[in-house]
Amino acid sequence: MYLGHFSLREAPFSITPDTDFYYPHEGAQASLNMLLVSLRSGEGFLKVVGELGCGKTVLCRQLLKTLQDEFVTAYIPNPDMGPDDLLMAIAAELGLPLQAPVNRHQLMGELGACLLGHARKGRRVVVCIDEAQAIPVRTVESLRLLSNLETEKRKLLQIVLLGQPDLDTKLARPEIRQLLQRITFSEYLGPMAQERVPVYLSHRLACAALNDTVDIDLFDLQASRAIAHYSGGVPRLINILAHKCLLLAFGEDTHRVTEEHVHMAARDTPGVSARATWWRRAWSRWNQWSGVLAGRRTAGRLSLRDQEAP
Repeated sequence: MYLGHFSLREAPFSITPDTDFYYPHEGAQASLNMLLVSLRSGEGFLKVVGELGCGKTVLCRQLLKTLQDEFVTAYIPNPDMGPDDLLMAIAAELGLPLQAPVNRHQLMGELGACLLGHARKGRRVVVCIDEAQAIPVRTVESLRLLSNLETEKRKLLQIVLLGQPDLDTKLARPEIRQLLQRITFSEYLGPMAQERVPVYLSHRLACAALNDTVDIDLFDLQASRAIAHYSGGVPRLINILAHKCLLLAFGEDTHRVTEEHVHMAARDTPGVSARATWWRRAWSRWNQWSGVLAGRRTAGRLSLRDQEAP
C-alpha cells in the first residue's frame, strides 16, 4: 500500500527470510563466521542456537548462499520426521533418485556412495537442518550414523544444526549424548544490540529503495529508540513494528515516522503490547509528576517574589 508513497520497490520490513536484506549485526556475523571457518576446516557437526525471531533461518540461507560455489548443499527446513524419512529427505536434497520403500541398509549404502562420489571429485557436502529442536529423539540416531561416513582423511558429510534453545535441552538428554560429543563448535544468536536498531532500519529501507534519492532516515531518532525498546532488539519484532509504523505514516500522508507512531504500533502488536502499556503508564505518571513539580516550582517562585516585594 505504501510503496509508492515512500518510493520503495518492495516491502522493506517483510518477516519472510530474505538474504537480500541480511544485516550483519555482531551476533549474526559471529555465527556466520564460525560456520564458514568450521565448515572450510572440515568439522563434522556444528550448532547455532538462537532465540525466537532472531534470524536463524535467514542466517542459514545466507550461509548456503555463501557456500554455493564451494559445497554441495542440502537444506532441511522441517526435521520433525522419522529416522528413515529424514534420511530420504537428505537423499532427495542431494539428488538421489530413490523410490520408496527403501530399507535403512540400502539407504545408507546409497548415501555413502553418493558422498564418496562427491569426495573423489573434490566436492564437500553440507546439510543444514533448520528448526533442529523439532528433531525427534529417535531420529537423532540417524544423524549420528551419517556422521560415521568418512574417509581416513576427512568427513564425507558435515551437518549444521540451527534451532531454538530447546535444542540444547534435547541434546543434553543422556540417550543422545553421543551426538552432543560430536558437535565441535557452537554459537549463540541473540537479539541485536539496541543501538544497532536505527542502522538496521536504514539498511532495510536502502535495500528496498526504488532509487538513490529515497530518504532512508524515515524513522526519527526517538522513533528508532522506541522500536528498539519495544522489540528488545529481536529482528522479527522490529520488522513488524516498522511495517505498522509505515502504514500509520502513509495513512496520515506524512513521510516521517515519529515516536507516537511507534507507541500506536506497539499497542497493536502481540508480544510487545504489554510492554507498550507499561511504557505509556510510566510516561503518563512521569508527566503527572512533572506537572506537580513544575507547579510547586512556580508556586515557590511566586512566594519568593511576594516576600521580596516592598
